[in-house]
Amino acid sequence: MEYAIEAHGLAKHYAGQNGRMALQELDLRVPKGEMYALVGPDGAGKTTTLRILSTVMSQTSGEAVVNGCDVRRDADTARSFIGYMPQNFSLYPDLSVLENLHFFADVQGVSQERRKERIPDMLAFTRLTSFQDRRSMNLSGGMKKKLALACALMHEPEILLLDEPSTGVDPVSRRELWQILSRVVQEGVTIVVSTPYMDEAERCSRVGMLFEGRLLTSGTPQSLLETIPYEIVEVKAKPRKDMRRIVESTDGIQSWRPVGDRLRLTVKDSRPVLRSLRRAFRAEGLTVKVLRSTRPGMEDVFVTMVEAQAATV
Repeated sequence: MEYAIEAHGLAKHYAGQNGRMALQELDLRVPKGEMYALVGPDGAGKTTTLRILSTVMSQTSGEAVVNGCDVRRDADTARSFIGYMPQNFSLYPDLSVLENLHFFADVQGVSQERRKERIPDMLAFTRLTSFQDRRSMNLSGGMKKKLALACALMHEPEILLLDEPSTGVDPVSRRELWQILSRVVQEGVTIVVSTPYMDEAERCSRVGMLFEGRLLTSGTPQSLLETIPYEIVEVKAKPRKDMRRIVESTDGIQSWRPVGDRLRLTVKDSRPVLRSLRRAFRAEGLTVKVLRSTRPGMEDVFVTMVEAQAATV
């Protein structure tokens, strides 16, 4: 298997922050032509990892290689292969969509001849053709993200690094953005995308889970889901206070956590737990909206890995 990105023992120490290690001995391999998700909460090390891989920041120790180029020793060559979209992408607000694309084409050294095709292609690809004369300050959040993506793709990079591209956009724009990314991968571009949204990880070929600067686990979504050693029960009932009290006192429930207006329970065997809860809810007159066994998700994998790490400390 060929790898677009390889990192070994990658670490980053920020001076003046109580000795905090943003990254700790990170090993990472991203196969060519795949979409790899780095997932984790704020402060997990996602942004630091992408900044190092994009050559924006140097690591404290360890090494990272992008398309065969060491990001520290051969940064200029590495940059030519990379399209990088940080969380706060610096579009020029007074410039139109078209003018922003021309500016980034200039920065990336795209020839006048090539941009005659590339810019219309990017406008159509991101569905911004009809907005090309609008100033970027007047775009919606979703449109700004798509323009930023078009700018990052302008020089036809082989590797695309995206730092939380769907954060702060509405659900429709978020879905459109992921549809665009799927088409980019189909064209052979390798993508590493960071996200705090666990559901987005399941759209990717592989997932790496970061927590407090450490890579907890990595693999395909299916292989990670298969590591879950329990079943999931979902509960929604009213009054909520009584629902929680009954859940806390029911045998067979290993743990539970609120997810929106529901409780998500981890159980060894869902069948006896469902029977017990059904009886208890009926006996106390609760209004049951949801009571069912459901499939595990990436968030369940993440919680399991964090709990396992905490148990070893």
